[in-house]
Order: sequence, then C-alpha cells, then structure tokens
Amino acid sequence: MTVSLDADLEHSWLQESVRIATRNVADGGGPFGALVVRDGEIIATGVNRVTPTLDPTAHAEVVAIRAACQALGTFSLTGCVLVSSCEPCPMCLASSLWARVDRVLYAADRHDAAKAGFDDRAFYELFETPRDTWEVPVARASLKDHFAPFDAWLSRADRIEY
Repeated sequence: MTVSLDADLEHSWLQESVRIATRNVADGGGPFGALVVRDGEIIATGVNRVTPTLDPTAHAEVVAIRAACQALGTFSLTGCVLVSSCEPCPMCLASSLWARVDRVLYAADRHDAAKAGFDDRAFYELFETPRDTWEVPVARASLKDHFAPFDAWLSRADRIEY
C-alpha cells in the first residue's frame, strides 16, 4: 500500500512541528511548534514564546500566523494550512479562523496537552456555559456612543474589508 504524496507531505510537516516544539523546550520555551504552509512550502514557523517574552498570546500558532502574514504581506492566509504539534487552544483556533487558513492539522490533542500540564479543556468547557456563570465577569456596559467606532469605519470608502 502506498501513501499519497499529500499524506507524506502532511506527515513531514507534522514531524517538523514536533521537532521545533521539542527544540523550543531546550531553548526555554513551551512544548509547542507550528508551521504555516502554502502550496506545499513552509512559509513560516512559530514556537511557544509565552514565558520568555512574558506574552500570554505568544502561542506557537499565533507566532506562526503573525510571521506568515508578514512574509506574505497580507493578513489573509487563504490557501494556507496551519500545522501544529498540538491541537490549537481556543485562542489559536480563533486566530486561525480570523487568518482565513484553509485547514488546521495537528499531532497531539488537548488531552495529551493536559497530561503535560497544559490543560485548556477548561476553556473549551467554559465557552459552552452561559457567561453569567463564569468566574471572570464578561459583560456589556451601556454607552450612548457605543457604535461610534463602527460608524467611523463604515463611513470610510477606503476601508480594507476583512
């Protein structure tokens, strides 16, 4: 039985994401790595830099998305695949959706991450509950001019839709 070229490529991308994640641990970062691939070519990579940069948003996937957007000169990664060493957390998954990637591919899952002390399952569960039950309050406050920024946006003929 032969494996398709696509499957071979995907396997190599996954292996690379795991390799850079493992190396990142030795470099003082977290055990996560990600790639952005377009037309079979790795456009950008990212590793978890949360603790070295003191940035809770510096997850590997977000770092890779940022680097790919810079490399390609666009905020849209349509036509790209996000490849990660681990299932993206809700923040990274939302980032990939905003980036408009065509597909997300990952190796380890959220349960594997939890075994290593990176348990984002609580976030997945939290998003399934009503906001008024959350430990951290998230609520709308009434403001007369709440739509003003959107009015300003909508009035610009030169706005770039995203």
